Amino acid sequence: MILLNLGDWWIALSGPQQAFWGISIVFSILFVIQFVFSLIGLDADMDADMEVSTDMDADPGFGMDADFTIFSVRSIIAFFTFFGWTGVLVLNAGRDVYTAIGYSFLSGTLAMFVVGYLLYMFSKLSEDGNIEISNAIFNTGKVYLTIPAGESGQGKIHITIDNSFREINAVTKNLEPLPTGSAIRVVDVIDDNLLLVEPIEDILE
Repeated sequence: MILLNLGDWWIALSGPQQAFWGISIVFSILFVIQFVFSLIGLDADMDADMEVSTDMDADPGFGMDADFTIFSVRSIIAFFTFFGWTGVLVLNAGRDVYTAIGYSFLSGTLAMFVVGYLLYMFSKLSEDGNIEISNAIFNTGKVYLTIPAGESGQGKIHITIDNSFREINAVTKNLEPLPTGSAIRVVDVIDDNLLLVEPIEDILE
């Protein structure tokens, strides 16, 4: 019965209405699927082959660089989703098909730019959260949790790396433990979350 009603409803639609409804339904489903994939981490690298730089750094006053991308899987899905639903609403309001296409194109383009900008901002946040641990070498900091002597155990230090304040595990070859508050300098990187440090006064000697 429901299928018959849907069939009658579909047949009663005009050609343009069927087109806009078809676009809105298909891309809304794709939008939901893509959102679910994002939640469970299956959409990694989906946009890698579709990203196109907008070269927004051509105007230094705009404040955005060439990493900002418009065309991606997400932004294209957003474009057609908003394109379809805007067309449906405009036609239902009694406007002609050309007006519906115009409003739909503007709506879809705006959605594509918004999604592109959001992806750009998320990528910048991700980049800002990453540091190059090797840049810690020769940086100075302070011991946060006492570091045992002779590499017999790990402590923690507070240090600034790439303008980012970090708390990182550390060991020392010093014959005495380095107590909380001691000034240290990084002399080597053991792994991504472990530094070799020495007290600054020993290095200066």
